[in-house]
Amino acid sequence: MLVQRASGILCHVSCLPSCFGIGDIGPEASAFVSNLAASGQKYWQLLPLSPTNPALANSPYSSASAFAFNELLISPEGLVQDGLLLKQDLELFVLPSCDSVDFEAVARKKQDMLDRAWEAYCSTASSGQVIPEGEFEFFESAQATWLNDYALFVVLKARFAGAAWIDWPVQFRDRNPMALSVFQIENAGQVRKEKFKQFLFYRQWLRLRGECLSHGILLIGDIPIYVNYDSADVWRHPEFFMLDESMRPAVVAGVPPDYFSEEGQRWGNPIYNWPVLADNGFSWWIERFRHNLALFDEVRIDHFRAFAQYWEIPSTEKTAKKGRWVDAPGKELFTALREHFPLLPVIAEDLGIITPDVDALKDRFGFPGMKVLMFAFHNDYLKSRDLPENYQSLSVAYTGTHDNNTLQGWYNHDLTPVERANIRSYFGCDIPADSINSVLIARLLFSAAGLVIIPLQDVLALGGEARMNNPALILGNWKWRLGERGFHLGKFEYLRLLTIASGRCGEGTVLRVGSFPEVLA
Repeated sequence: MLVQRASGILCHVSCLPSCFGIGDIGPEASAFVSNLAASGQKYWQLLPLSPTNPALANSPYSSASAFAFNELLISPEGLVQDGLLLKQDLELFVLPSCDSVDFEAVARKKQDMLDRAWEAYCSTASSGQVIPEGEFEFFESAQATWLNDYALFVVLKARFAGAAWIDWPVQFRDRNPMALSVFQIENAGQVRKEKFKQFLFYRQWLRLRGECLSHGILLIGDIPIYVNYDSADVWRHPEFFMLDESMRPAVVAGVPPDYFSEEGQRWGNPIYNWPVLADNGFSWWIERFRHNLALFDEVRIDHFRAFAQYWEIPSTEKTAKKGRWVDAPGKELFTALREHFPLLPVIAEDLGIITPDVDALKDRFGFPGMKVLMFAFHNDYLKSRDLPENYQSLSVAYTGTHDNNTLQGWYNHDLTPVERANIRSYFGCDIPADSINSVLIARLLFSAAGLVIIPLQDVLALGGEARMNNPALILGNWKWRLGERGFHLGKFEYLRLLTIASGRCGEGTVLRVGSFPEVLA
Protein backbone atom coordinates (compact mmCIF):
# COMPACT_ATOMS: atom_id res chain seq x y z
CA MET A 1 0.00 0.00 0.00
CA LEU A 2 1.12 3.55 -0.64
CA VAL A 3 2.74 5.27 2.32
CA GLN A 4 0.83 8.50 2.89
CA ARG A 5 2.68 11.81 2.58
CA ALA A 6 5.76 10.30 1.02
CA SER A 7 7.97 11.14 -1.94
CA GLY A 8 10.57 9.54 -4.15
CA ILE A 9 12.64 9.77 -7.30
CA LEU A 10 12.19 8.31 -10.77
CA CYS A 11 15.47 7.05 -12.17
CA HIS A 12 16.12 4.02 -14.33
CA VAL A 13 19.06 1.81 -13.43
CA SER A 14 20.77 2.52 -16.76
CA CYS A 15 20.96 6.23 -15.88
CA LEU A 16 23.13 5.77 -12.79
CA PRO A 17 26.85 6.67 -12.76
CA SER A 18 29.27 3.95 -13.82
CA CYS A 19 32.61 3.63 -15.57
CA PHE A 20 31.24 0.66 -17.55
CA GLY A 21 29.16 2.67 -20.03
CA ILE A 22 25.78 2.07 -18.39
CA GLY A 23 24.32 2.21 -14.92
CA ASP A 24 23.97 -1.12 -13.15
CA ILE A 25 22.72 -2.67 -9.91
CA GLY A 26 26.09 -2.48 -8.17
CA PRO A 27 27.83 0.09 -5.91
CA GLU A 28 26.37 3.21 -7.55
CA ALA A 29 22.85 1.83 -7.15
CA SER A 30 23.68 1.34 -3.47
CA ALA A 31 24.93 4.93 -3.28
CA PHE A 32 21.69 6.11 -4.87
CA VAL A 33 19.61 4.19 -2.32
CA SER A 34 21.66 5.76 0.47
CA ASN A 35 21.06 9.24 -0.96
CA LEU A 36 17.35 8.60 -1.33
CA ALA A 37 17.14 7.76 2.36
CA ALA A 38 19.39 10.64 3.37
CA SER A 39 17.19 13.12 1.49
CA GLY A 40 14.05 11.82 3.17
CA GLN A 41 12.69 9.89 0.20
CA LYS A 42 10.71 6.69 0.61
CA TYR A 43 10.42 5.48 -2.99
CA TRP A 44 12.62 4.65 -5.96
CA GLN A 45 10.64 4.27 -9.20
CA LEU A 46 12.23 2.47 -12.14
CA LEU A 47 11.44 1.68 -15.75
CA PRO A 48 11.00 -1.99 -16.78
CA LEU A 49 14.03 -4.20 -16.09
CA SER A 50 13.36 -6.32 -19.18
CA PRO A 51 15.96 -7.16 -21.85
CA THR A 52 16.25 -4.51 -24.55
CA ASN A 53 16.79 -4.89 -28.30
CA PRO A 54 18.91 -2.63 -30.55
CA ALA A 55 16.44 -3.24 -33.38
CA LEU A 56 13.74 -1.67 -31.19
CA ALA A 57 15.87 1.32 -30.14
CA ASN A 58 16.70 -0.35 -26.80
CA SER A 59 13.37 0.65 -25.29
CA PRO A 60 12.71 -1.06 -21.95
CA TYR A 61 9.05 -1.11 -23.04
CA SER A 62 9.82 -3.32 -26.08
CA SER A 63 11.26 -6.59 -24.89
CA ALA A 64 11.66 -10.24 -25.83
CA SER A 65 10.17 -11.20 -22.47
CA ALA A 66 7.77 -9.88 -19.85
CA PHE A 67 9.65 -11.89 -17.21
CA ALA A 68 13.37 -11.87 -18.06
CA PHE A 69 15.98 -9.36 -16.84
CA ASN A 70 18.30 -7.06 -18.75
CA GLU A 71 21.78 -8.58 -18.49
CA LEU A 72 23.36 -5.23 -19.43
CA LEU A 73 22.44 -4.02 -15.92
CA ILE A 74 24.49 -6.71 -14.16
CA SER A 75 27.26 -5.18 -12.04
CA PRO A 76 30.89 -6.11 -12.80
CA GLU A 77 31.82 -5.32 -9.18
CA GLY A 78 29.06 -7.69 -8.09
CA LEU A 79 30.68 -10.49 -10.07
CA VAL A 80 33.97 -9.80 -8.31
CA GLN A 81 32.09 -9.99 -5.01
CA ASP A 82 30.73 -13.39 -6.05
CA GLY A 83 34.18 -14.69 -7.00
CA LEU A 84 33.32 -14.91 -10.70
CA LEU A 85 35.75 -12.18 -11.81
CA LEU A 86 39.08 -10.99 -10.50
CA LYS A 87 39.31 -7.38 -9.38
CA GLN A 88 42.01 -6.69 -11.96
CA ASP A 89 39.60 -7.91 -14.66
CA LEU A 90 37.36 -4.86 -14.13
CA GLU A 91 39.58 -2.58 -16.21
CA LEU A 92 38.80 -4.77 -19.22
CA PHE A 93 35.19 -3.61 -19.15
CA VAL A 94 35.68 0.13 -18.61
CA LEU A 95 34.31 2.41 -21.33
CA PRO A 96 35.09 6.09 -22.00
CA SER A 97 33.21 8.62 -19.88
CA CYS A 98 29.97 9.64 -21.58
CA ASP A 99 26.57 11.08 -20.67
CA SER A 100 24.72 8.65 -22.94
CA VAL A 101 24.70 4.88 -23.31
CA ASP A 102 26.48 3.35 -26.30
CA PHE A 103 24.40 0.17 -26.22
CA GLU A 104 26.46 -1.59 -28.88
CA ALA A 105 29.73 -1.03 -27.03
CA VAL A 106 28.17 -1.93 -23.68
CA ALA A 107 26.70 -5.16 -25.08
CA ARG A 108 30.11 -6.26 -26.40
CA LYS A 109 31.80 -5.63 -23.05
CA LYS A 110 29.04 -7.19 -20.97
CA GLN A 111 28.91 -10.29 -23.18
CA ASP A 112 32.64 -10.82 -22.67
CA MET A 113 32.19 -10.23 -18.95
CA LEU A 114 29.34 -12.75 -18.65
CA ASP A 115 31.24 -15.32 -20.72
CA ARG A 116 34.09 -15.08 -18.23
CA ALA A 117 31.70 -15.37 -15.28
CA TRP A 118 30.10 -18.49 -16.78
CA GLU A 119 33.48 -20.10 -17.42
CA ALA A 120 34.52 -19.34 -13.84
CA TYR A 121 31.32 -20.86 -12.50
CA CYS A 122 31.71 -24.00 -14.59
CA SER A 123 35.40 -24.51 -13.78
CA THR A 124 36.07 -26.82 -10.87
CA ALA A 125 39.46 -25.11 -10.56
CA SER A 126 38.00 -21.62 -10.01
CA SER A 127 39.02 -20.08 -6.73
CA GLY A 128 37.10 -17.69 -4.53
CA GLN A 129 33.71 -19.07 -5.54
CA VAL A 130 31.16 -17.73 -3.08
CA ILE A 131 27.89 -18.78 -4.72
CA PRO A 132 26.61 -21.57 -2.48
CA GLU A 133 26.14 -24.99 -4.01
CA GLY A 134 22.61 -25.53 -5.25
CA GLU A 135 21.64 -21.85 -5.35
CA PHE A 136 21.61 -21.65 -9.15
CA GLU A 137 19.65 -24.90 -9.35
CA PHE A 138 17.10 -23.54 -6.88
CA PHE A 139 16.68 -20.44 -9.06
CA GLU A 140 16.12 -22.64 -12.12
CA SER A 141 13.39 -24.54 -10.30
CA ALA A 142 11.72 -21.50 -8.73
CA GLN A 143 11.57 -19.60 -12.05
CA ALA A 144 10.70 -22.60 -14.20
CA THR A 145 7.37 -21.18 -15.41
CA TRP A 146 9.22 -18.77 -17.73
CA LEU A 147 12.97 -19.35 -17.50
CA ASN A 148 13.47 -22.44 -19.67
CA ASP A 149 11.26 -21.13 -22.48
CA TYR A 150 13.06 -17.79 -22.42
CA ALA A 151 16.51 -19.42 -22.54
CA LEU A 152 15.39 -21.67 -25.40
CA PHE A 153 13.95 -18.64 -27.20
CA VAL A 154 17.26 -16.75 -26.96
CA VAL A 155 19.36 -19.71 -28.16
CA LEU A 156 16.96 -20.55 -31.00
CA LYS A 157 16.89 -16.93 -32.10
CA ALA A 158 20.69 -16.90 -32.22
CA ARG A 159 20.69 -20.20 -34.16
CA PHE A 160 18.41 -18.71 -36.81
CA ALA A 161 20.35 -15.45 -37.22
CA GLY A 162 17.94 -13.32 -35.19
CA ALA A 163 14.84 -14.23 -37.19
CA ALA A 164 11.46 -13.75 -35.55
CA TRP A 165 10.01 -16.96 -34.09
CA ILE A 166 7.29 -17.02 -36.76
CA ASP A 167 10.02 -17.50 -39.39
CA TRP A 168 11.79 -20.40 -37.65
CA PRO A 169 11.55 -23.93 -39.05
CA VAL A 170 8.05 -25.18 -38.44
CA GLN A 171 8.98 -27.70 -35.73
CA PHE A 172 10.45 -24.90 -33.61
CA ARG A 173 7.87 -22.30 -34.58
CA ASP A 174 5.07 -24.62 -33.49
CA ARG A 175 6.95 -25.88 -30.42
CA ASN A 176 7.07 -29.55 -31.39
CA PRO A 177 7.95 -31.28 -28.07
CA MET A 178 10.37 -33.78 -29.60
CA ALA A 179 12.18 -31.14 -31.66
CA LEU A 180 12.55 -28.84 -28.65
CA SER A 181 13.74 -31.69 -26.44
CA VAL A 182 16.44 -32.73 -28.94
CA PHE A 183 17.50 -29.10 -29.45
CA GLN A 184 17.77 -28.54 -25.72
CA ILE A 185 19.91 -31.64 -25.25
CA GLU A 186 22.19 -30.68 -28.14
CA ASN A 187 22.52 -27.10 -26.86
CA ALA A 188 22.36 -27.74 -23.13
CA GLY A 189 25.39 -25.58 -22.35
CA GLN A 190 24.12 -22.53 -24.21
CA VAL A 191 20.62 -22.85 -22.76
CA ARG A 192 21.95 -23.15 -19.22
CA LYS A 193 24.30 -20.22 -19.79
CA GLU A 194 21.31 -18.01 -20.64
CA LYS A 195 19.64 -19.16 -17.44
CA PHE A 196 22.80 -18.35 -15.52
CA LYS A 197 22.81 -14.74 -16.78
CA GLN A 198 19.27 -14.38 -15.45
CA PHE A 199 20.37 -15.91 -12.16
CA LEU A 200 23.23 -13.42 -11.82
CA PHE A 201 20.88 -10.47 -12.26
CA TYR A 202 18.36 -11.90 -9.82
CA ARG A 203 21.05 -12.60 -7.21
CA GLN A 204 22.40 -9.05 -7.45
CA TRP A 205 18.88 -7.61 -7.43
CA LEU A 206 18.02 -9.40 -4.19
CA ARG A 207 21.19 -7.94 -2.68
CA LEU A 208 20.16 -4.43 -3.77
CA ARG A 209 16.61 -4.99 -2.58
CA GLY A 210 17.99 -5.92 0.83
CA GLU A 211 19.85 -2.60 0.93
CA CYS A 212 16.63 -0.79 0.03
CA LEU A 213 14.87 -2.57 2.87
CA SER A 214 17.57 -1.62 5.36
CA HIS A 215 17.27 2.05 4.31
CA GLY A 216 13.46 2.05 4.32
CA ILE A 217 13.24 2.55 0.56
CA LEU A 218 10.31 1.03 -1.35
CA LEU A 219 10.67 0.09 -5.02
CA ILE A 220 8.14 0.90 -7.73
CA GLY A 221 8.41 -1.26 -10.82
CA ASP A 222 6.76 -0.77 -14.20
CA ILE A 223 4.54 -3.24 -16.08
CA PRO A 224 3.95 -2.42 -19.76
CA ILE A 225 0.44 -3.59 -20.56
CA TYR A 226 1.37 -5.20 -23.89
CA VAL A 227 4.17 -7.55 -24.93
CA ASN A 228 6.08 -7.79 -28.21
CA TYR A 229 4.90 -10.18 -30.88
CA ASP A 230 8.45 -11.49 -31.34
CA SER A 231 8.80 -12.51 -27.73
CA ALA A 232 9.14 -15.63 -25.65
CA ASP A 233 5.70 -14.84 -24.20
CA VAL A 234 3.81 -15.04 -27.52
CA TRP A 235 5.90 -17.98 -28.77
CA ARG A 236 5.20 -19.85 -25.55
CA HIS A 237 1.45 -19.03 -25.35
CA PRO A 238 0.10 -18.03 -28.79
CA GLU A 239 -3.39 -18.98 -27.58
CA PHE A 240 -3.35 -16.00 -25.20
CA PHE A 241 -3.13 -13.52 -28.09
CA MET A 242 -5.35 -12.56 -31.01
CA LEU A 243 -3.48 -14.32 -33.81
CA ASP A 244 -4.82 -15.49 -37.19
CA GLU A 245 -4.57 -18.95 -38.72
CA SER A 246 -0.99 -18.22 -39.80
CA MET A 247 -0.11 -17.31 -36.16
CA ARG A 248 0.40 -13.66 -37.02
CA PRO A 249 -1.45 -10.81 -35.26
CA ALA A 250 -5.01 -10.44 -36.48
CA VAL A 251 -5.34 -7.12 -34.68
CA VAL A 252 -2.78 -4.88 -33.01
CA ALA A 253 -2.71 -2.30 -30.23
CA GLY A 254 -2.51 1.47 -30.35
CA VAL A 255 -4.50 4.60 -29.62
CA PRO A 256 -6.87 6.56 -31.90
CA PRO A 257 -6.20 9.92 -33.55
CA ASP A 258 -6.22 12.87 -31.17
CA TYR A 259 -5.01 16.46 -30.82
CA PHE A 260 -1.38 15.32 -30.91
CA SER A 261 -1.57 12.82 -33.80
CA GLU A 262 -3.87 12.96 -36.81
CA GLU A 263 -3.29 9.28 -37.58
CA GLY A 264 -3.23 8.04 -34.02
CA GLN A 265 -0.54 5.64 -32.83
CA ARG A 266 -0.22 2.12 -34.22
CA TRP A 267 2.03 0.34 -31.72
CA GLY A 268 1.83 -3.05 -33.39
CA ASN A 269 1.74 -5.19 -30.23
CA PRO A 270 -0.58 -8.20 -30.36
CA ILE A 271 -3.78 -7.82 -28.36
CA TYR A 272 -4.72 -10.29 -25.64
CA ASN A 273 -7.26 -13.01 -26.31
CA TRP A 274 -9.17 -12.08 -23.18
CA PRO A 275 -11.80 -14.88 -23.37
CA VAL A 276 -9.07 -17.54 -23.44
CA LEU A 277 -7.15 -15.80 -20.63
CA ALA A 278 -10.34 -15.68 -18.56
CA ASP A 279 -11.10 -19.36 -19.19
CA ASN A 280 -7.56 -20.07 -18.00
CA GLY A 281 -8.23 -18.19 -14.76
CA PHE A 282 -5.96 -15.30 -15.86
CA SER A 283 -3.04 -17.53 -14.90
CA TRP A 284 -0.56 -15.68 -17.15
CA TRP A 285 -1.35 -12.35 -15.51
CA ILE A 286 -1.24 -13.90 -12.04
CA GLU A 287 2.24 -15.26 -12.76
CA ARG A 288 3.30 -11.88 -14.15
CA PHE A 289 2.18 -10.10 -11.00
CA ARG A 290 3.71 -12.73 -8.73
CA HIS A 291 7.01 -12.28 -10.56
CA ASN A 292 6.93 -8.48 -10.32
CA LEU A 293 5.79 -8.32 -6.71
CA ALA A 294 8.78 -10.47 -5.78
CA LEU A 295 10.97 -7.72 -7.23
CA PHE A 296 9.10 -4.55 -6.23
CA ASP A 297 6.87 -3.18 -3.49
CA GLU A 298 4.51 -1.37 -5.88
CA VAL A 299 3.92 -1.68 -9.63
CA ARG A 300 2.87 0.99 -12.08
CA ILE A 301 0.71 -0.36 -14.91
CA ASP A 302 1.37 1.45 -18.17
CA HIS A 303 -1.69 2.35 -20.32
CA PHE A 304 -4.14 1.36 -17.60
CA ARG A 305 -7.12 2.54 -19.66
CA ALA A 306 -6.80 -0.58 -21.87
CA PHE A 307 -8.11 -2.68 -18.97
CA ALA A 308 -11.44 -0.89 -19.39
CA GLN A 309 -11.43 -0.44 -23.17
CA TYR A 310 -8.64 -0.90 -25.68
CA TRP A 311 -8.17 0.40 -29.22
CA GLU A 312 -8.12 -2.56 -31.63
CA ILE A 313 -6.60 -1.99 -35.07
CA PRO A 314 -6.80 -4.53 -37.93
CA SER A 315 -3.25 -5.66 -38.60
CA THR A 316 -3.69 -4.81 -42.29
CA GLU A 317 -4.11 -1.12 -41.48
CA LYS A 318 -1.00 1.07 -41.69
CA THR A 319 -2.33 3.69 -39.25
CA ALA A 320 -4.54 3.68 -36.16
CA LYS A 321 -7.41 5.54 -37.84
CA LYS A 322 -9.65 2.57 -38.58
CA GLY A 323 -9.55 0.94 -35.18
CA ARG A 324 -12.39 0.46 -32.73
CA TRP A 325 -12.90 0.51 -28.97
CA VAL A 326 -13.42 -2.92 -27.42
CA ASP A 327 -14.42 -3.66 -23.82
CA ALA A 328 -11.82 -5.42 -21.67
CA PRO A 329 -12.52 -7.60 -18.59
CA GLY A 330 -10.57 -5.37 -16.20
CA LYS A 331 -13.00 -5.95 -13.31
CA GLU A 332 -12.71 -9.73 -13.63
CA LEU A 333 -8.92 -9.62 -14.03
CA PHE A 334 -8.26 -7.45 -10.98
CA THR A 335 -10.76 -9.45 -8.91
CA ALA A 336 -8.77 -12.58 -9.73
CA LEU A 337 -5.49 -10.83 -8.98
CA ARG A 338 -6.76 -9.56 -5.64
CA GLU A 339 -7.65 -13.10 -4.61
CA HIS A 340 -3.96 -13.96 -4.92
CA PHE A 341 -2.54 -10.59 -3.81
CA PRO A 342 -4.98 -9.01 -1.34
CA LEU A 343 -3.16 -5.64 -1.16
CA LEU A 344 -2.55 -5.50 -4.95
CA PRO A 345 -0.21 -2.46 -4.78
CA VAL A 346 -0.93 -0.95 -8.21
CA ILE A 347 -0.42 2.58 -9.53
CA ALA A 348 -2.65 3.19 -12.55
CA GLU A 349 -1.12 5.17 -15.41
CA ASP A 350 -4.31 7.03 -16.33
CA LEU A 351 -2.86 9.87 -18.38
CA GLY A 352 -4.38 11.31 -21.52
CA ILE A 353 -8.09 11.36 -22.36
CA ILE A 354 -9.70 9.23 -19.65
CA THR A 355 -13.34 8.18 -19.82
CA PRO A 356 -15.60 7.52 -16.81
CA ASP A 357 -15.28 3.72 -17.16
CA VAL A 358 -11.52 3.97 -16.61
CA ASP A 359 -11.98 6.06 -13.46
CA ALA A 360 -14.66 3.64 -12.26
CA LEU A 361 -12.32 0.66 -12.69
CA LYS A 362 -9.48 2.45 -10.92
CA ASP A 363 -11.72 3.59 -8.07
CA ARG A 364 -13.39 0.18 -7.67
CA PHE A 365 -10.04 -1.32 -6.66
CA GLY A 366 -8.66 1.73 -4.88
CA PHE A 367 -5.75 2.22 -7.28
CA PRO A 368 -4.11 5.66 -7.16
CA GLY A 369 -3.90 7.43 -10.50
CA MET A 370 -1.19 9.75 -11.84
CA LYS A 371 -1.03 13.53 -11.99
CA VAL A 372 1.61 15.38 -14.02
CA LEU A 373 2.24 19.00 -13.08
CA MET A 374 3.70 19.72 -16.51
CA PHE A 375 0.24 19.02 -18.00
CA ALA A 376 -1.60 21.44 -15.70
CA PHE A 377 -1.34 24.72 -17.57
CA HIS A 378 -3.25 24.13 -20.79
CA ASN A 379 -6.12 26.51 -21.60
CA ASP A 380 -8.68 26.57 -18.72
CA TYR A 381 -5.99 25.42 -16.31
CA LEU A 382 -7.85 26.06 -13.04
CA LYS A 383 -10.06 23.04 -13.82
CA SER A 384 -7.16 20.79 -14.76
CA ARG A 385 -6.93 17.46 -12.92
CA ASP A 386 -3.14 17.96 -13.00
CA LEU A 387 -3.21 21.24 -11.05
CA PRO A 388 -2.03 20.66 -7.42
CA GLU A 389 -5.15 22.28 -5.92
CA ASN A 390 -7.25 19.57 -7.58
CA TYR A 391 -5.28 16.54 -6.33
CA GLN A 392 -6.74 13.93 -4.02
CA SER A 393 -4.66 12.09 -1.46
CA LEU A 394 -5.05 8.81 -3.35
CA SER A 395 -2.88 9.92 -6.24
CA VAL A 396 0.75 9.92 -7.34
CA ALA A 397 1.97 13.30 -8.57
CA TYR A 398 4.92 13.88 -10.89
CA THR A 399 6.67 16.94 -12.29
CA GLY A 400 6.97 14.91 -15.51
CA THR A 401 7.43 11.33 -16.68
CA HIS A 402 10.06 9.47 -18.69
CA ASP A 403 8.13 10.42 -21.86
CA ASN A 404 8.27 14.18 -21.18
CA ASN A 405 10.97 16.77 -21.51
CA THR A 406 12.73 17.78 -18.32
CA LEU A 407 11.28 20.74 -16.43
CA GLN A 408 14.11 22.95 -17.70
CA GLY A 409 13.68 21.77 -21.28
CA TRP A 410 9.92 22.23 -21.08
CA TYR A 411 10.06 25.68 -19.48
CA ASN A 412 12.76 27.03 -21.77
CA HIS A 413 11.70 25.51 -25.09
CA ASP A 414 8.30 23.75 -25.08
CA LEU A 415 5.91 26.15 -23.33
CA THR A 416 3.13 27.55 -25.49
CA PRO A 417 2.22 31.24 -25.01
CA VAL A 418 -0.99 30.11 -23.27
CA GLU A 419 0.92 27.89 -20.83
CA ARG A 420 3.44 30.62 -20.05
CA ALA A 421 0.63 33.09 -19.40
CA ASN A 422 -1.17 30.58 -17.17
CA ILE A 423 1.97 29.90 -15.13
CA ARG A 424 2.41 33.65 -14.66
CA SER A 425 -1.24 33.89 -13.58
CA TYR A 426 -0.95 30.93 -11.23
CA PHE A 427 2.11 32.21 -9.37
CA GLY A 428 1.31 35.90 -9.76
CA CYS A 429 4.66 36.68 -11.36
CA ASP A 430 7.18 35.52 -13.92
CA ILE A 431 9.36 32.68 -12.62
CA PRO A 432 13.03 32.85 -13.69
CA ALA A 433 14.22 29.73 -15.50
CA ASP A 434 16.86 29.03 -12.86
CA SER A 435 14.13 28.92 -10.18
CA ILE A 436 11.36 26.99 -11.94
CA ASN A 437 12.52 23.57 -10.74
CA SER A 438 12.63 24.47 -7.06
CA VAL A 439 9.32 26.35 -7.31
CA LEU A 440 7.41 23.55 -9.03
CA ILE A 441 8.96 20.76 -6.95
CA ALA A 442 8.00 22.63 -3.79
CA ARG A 443 4.46 23.15 -5.08
CA LEU A 444 4.17 19.45 -5.78
CA LEU A 445 5.56 18.35 -2.41
CA PHE A 446 3.15 20.62 -0.54
CA SER A 447 0.14 19.29 -2.50
CA ALA A 448 -2.45 16.85 -1.16
CA ALA A 449 -1.11 13.95 -3.26
CA GLY A 450 -0.21 11.01 -1.06
CA LEU A 451 2.91 10.29 -3.08
CA VAL A 452 5.11 12.63 -5.11
CA ILE A 453 7.69 11.27 -7.57
CA ILE A 454 10.29 13.54 -9.14
CA PRO A 455 12.49 12.46 -12.07
CA LEU A 456 16.17 12.62 -11.17
CA GLN A 457 16.76 15.06 -14.03
CA ASP A 458 14.36 17.53 -12.41
CA VAL A 459 15.97 17.14 -8.99
CA LEU A 460 19.27 18.06 -10.66
CA ALA A 461 17.67 20.85 -12.79
CA LEU A 462 19.05 19.40 -16.03
CA GLY A 463 18.04 20.65 -19.47
CA GLY A 464 16.42 18.98 -22.44
CA GLU A 465 19.64 17.13 -23.26
CA ALA A 466 18.82 14.89 -20.29
CA ARG A 467 15.41 13.83 -21.62
CA MET A 468 14.95 10.05 -21.43
CA ASN A 469 12.38 9.49 -24.17
CA ASN A 470 10.68 11.52 -26.85
CA PRO A 471 7.83 9.40 -28.30
CA ALA A 472 7.87 11.55 -31.46
CA LEU A 473 11.39 10.30 -32.28
CA ILE A 474 12.42 6.82 -33.36
CA LEU A 475 16.13 7.15 -32.57
CA GLY A 476 18.12 8.70 -29.75
CA ASN A 477 15.91 7.67 -26.85
CA TRP A 478 16.64 5.75 -23.62
CA LYS A 479 20.33 6.71 -23.69
CA TRP A 480 20.64 9.45 -21.06
CA ARG A 481 22.70 8.72 -17.99
CA LEU A 482 24.29 10.68 -15.22
CA GLY A 483 27.67 9.55 -16.44
CA GLU A 484 30.58 9.75 -14.07
CA ARG A 485 29.67 13.11 -12.55
CA GLY A 486 28.03 11.47 -9.58
CA PHE A 487 25.14 12.81 -7.53
CA HIS A 488 24.57 16.53 -7.02
CA LEU A 489 24.50 16.40 -3.23
CA GLY A 490 23.67 20.06 -2.78
CA LYS A 491 20.38 19.55 -4.61
CA PHE A 492 19.68 16.35 -2.66
CA GLU A 493 20.11 18.35 0.55
CA TYR A 494 17.69 21.00 -0.71
CA LEU A 495 15.22 18.23 -1.56
CA ARG A 496 15.61 16.86 1.98
CA LEU A 497 14.69 20.20 3.52
CA LEU A 498 11.65 20.57 1.26
CA THR A 499 10.56 17.01 1.97
CA ILE A 500 10.73 17.54 5.72
CA ALA A 501 8.92 20.88 5.52
CA SER A 502 6.10 19.32 3.47
CA GLY A 503 5.60 16.55 6.03
CA ARG A 504 6.76 13.72 3.79
CA CYS A 505 9.66 12.35 5.84
CA GLY A 506 11.62 12.37 9.05
CA GLU A 507 15.17 13.62 9.43
CA GLY A 508 17.63 12.21 6.91
CA THR A 509 21.12 10.87 7.47
CA VAL A 510 24.46 11.86 5.94
CA LEU A 511 24.42 12.18 2.16
CA ARG A 512 26.81 9.78 0.48
CA VAL A 513 29.23 10.33 -2.38
CA GLY A 514 29.46 7.36 -4.74
CA SER A 515 32.52 6.17 -6.62
CA PHE A 516 32.75 9.41 -8.59
CA PRO A 517 32.99 13.05 -7.43
CA GLU A 518 29.72 14.88 -7.09
CA VAL A 519 28.90 18.04 -9.01
CA LEU A 520 29.16 20.88 -6.53
CA ALA A 521 26.15 23.09 -5.99
